[in-house]
Amino acid sequence: MSEQAAAPKKKLNPVRTPIRENDPVERRGVFVETLLPYTREETILEAQRCIQCGKPWCMEACPIGQDPRTYIKLIAAGDFNGARDLILRDNPLASCLGVVCYHYCEQSCPVAKKGDPIAIRHLKRAALEYADPETPYAPAVPTNGMRVAIIGGGPAGLMNAWVLGQRGYEVTVFETTDRLGGLMSGTIPAYRLTDEVFEADVARFRGLPVRFVFNTSFPKDVDLDRLLKEHDAVFLSIGTWKAKRLGIPGENLDGVYPALKFLKESKRGERRSIRPRVVVIGGGDVAMDSARTCLRLGAEEVTVLYRRSREEMPAADEEIKEAMDEGVKFQFLVAPKRFLGIRRLEAIELQQMILGQPDESGRRKPVPADAAPIMLRCDTAVVAVSQEADLQILPADLGVKLGRDGALEADPKTGATNRAGVFAGGGASVVHAMAAGKRAALAMDAYLVERKTSPA
Repeated sequence: MSEQAAAPKKKLNPVRTPIRENDPVERRGVFVETLLPYTREETILEAQRCIQCGKPWCMEACPIGQDPRTYIKLIAAGDFNGARDLILRDNPLASCLGVVCYHYCEQSCPVAKKGDPIAIRHLKRAALEYADPETPYAPAVPTNGMRVAIIGGGPAGLMNAWVLGQRGYEVTVFETTDRLGGLMSGTIPAYRLTDEVFEADVARFRGLPVRFVFNTSFPKDVDLDRLLKEHDAVFLSIGTWKAKRLGIPGENLDGVYPALKFLKESKRGERRSIRPRVVVIGGGDVAMDSARTCLRLGAEEVTVLYRRSREEMPAADEEIKEAMDEGVKFQFLVAPKRFLGIRRLEAIELQQMILGQPDESGRRKPVPADAAPIMLRCDTAVVAVSQEADLQILPADLGVKLGRDGALEADPKTGATNRAGVFAGGGASVVHAMAAGKRAALAMDAYLVERKTSPA
C-alpha cells in the first residue's frame, strides 16, 4: 500500500446554483434580458460543482472544441483572467455564446446523471464579465502576404476570419448589409442578445489583419472570378436568410409575415407595434423568438401553432418554458390549411393532425386526422417553418448543396468545393456555423501552405 494516501474523490453536488430571471410578467412587455448573470460568488460556487472528469465530455460535445473543463477549474480557483484568456483563444464570439449558445456541452455533462448539469454557458459569460479589461489581441505571426476573401460576416465568416487572421493572413470580409453578425445579430431579439454584447466580440478583431467591407452584395457587386484573381482563397458563408413559404392560399394577405423579416425589422427598430391577435407557425427557436417578440411589441394574444406534439418540438426547452411563462399559448397537432381574409388577414383555417411513424428526422411524422378543420381568428401570422441558404447565387460548378439544416454544405471535413481555393460552409445555430468556419479555415491554411511551399 502506498505511503501517500490517494486524494479523496470529490463529492458530487447535484444541485445547480440557481439562475435568476427577470419576472415573466414584467419582462413580457420590454426587451430586457430574461436570464440574469451570476454574481462573482455564485460563479465560483457553481464552478466548484464541476467534478473535473478524466474524459472531457463537455469539450467533445462542443462543436468548436472549447475546453470548458479547464476554464471552469480556473474559475473555481477565482482566476477569472486565466479563464477569460483560455476562452478567447479559440472563441472570438464568446460574449455572444455566453448568452445564446444552446450549450451542447451541458447536455453531455456527467453531473446531469445525478441532478443538474454544470451551468457552463453561464460560467463562460461570468468569466468574461468579471475578468479585468482585456488587452487588444495581436496575431502570433507577422502578416504572411497571402490574401483571403470571405463572403458573409455572420458567425461562420467571423470564425473563419479569426482563425486565419491569427495565422497572419490578410483577410477581407465582404458583408451584404451594414452590420456584422448575420442572423445572430440581425434577428435574435435583445432580450437574448443585445448589440452591446455583440460589439464586445467584434472589438476583438481590431488587432488582427482583418478588414470589413459593408453593403457589398455577392455576386452583384463582387463575383467569385474577381475574388479569385485578387485573393489566394475564398470562403463562402452566405447564411440561411431564405425563408421557406407554406404554399397555401392567402399567404400574400396583409398581416402574414416571414419570421426572419419580422425579427429583422423588430431588431432594427423598424417595427414597433403589432396587431392584437397573433399566430406563429412553427416549433423551432425562430418561432419562439417571434412569439416572444410579438408580446413585447404589444400583442394581446400570441398562439404558437405546431403540427406535432410538445415532445417533438425542436426549440430549446428553456425557450419554450420562458415563452409559456410569459403567456404565449400553444396549440399542438394542427397545420395551417389556408389564410382567410379580404386583402387583410382575418383568420386561419387549421387541419387537425395525428402522429404517424417516425420520419427521416427521427420524430413521428404528422398526418392529417379524419376531423373537421378548426377556424382560428387572428390578424397577424408569423411564418417560422424553416429557412435555408440561397444556392441560386452560387456558381453551379462548385458542387455545393444544402444540408438538412438548410446551411451550405461542401466537403464535410474541410468545406472544400469543386473549385480549387474555394471553400464554403455554415450552420443553423451560431456555434455550428462557427464550427463550419473553423473547419474551413484550418483546411484553407493547409491548402495555402502547401501551395506556397510546393515547387512551381
